[in-house]
Amino acid sequence: MISAIVLINADVDQIPEVAAALVEIDGVSEVYSVAGDADLIAMVRVHQHEQLDDVIAGRLNKVEGIVDTSTQIAFRAYSRHDLDAAFSIGLE
Repeated sequence: MISAIVLINADVDQIPEVAAALVEIDGVSEVYSVAGDADLIAMVRVHQHEQLDDVIAGRLNKVEGIVDTSTQIAFRAYSRHDLDAAFSIGLE
């Protein structure tokens, strides 16, 4: 699985509508409304690198209300959830 994190700046008056449109795009697994340098963060997960172009450049960047994006492609994922599962011996 290939993951990309897309930082999105949107028209302030359209942030909820942009988020709702983004989450409907195949390949976008989650959209977060955040504080900081970006208005929204979209998590994109695909099986092949070529699909990133289709999802991000072909659909995500064309959503009305998006002003700017910055895409970060993940090399490796680290997750506390994954580590907990790996070291669990089944005791609760």
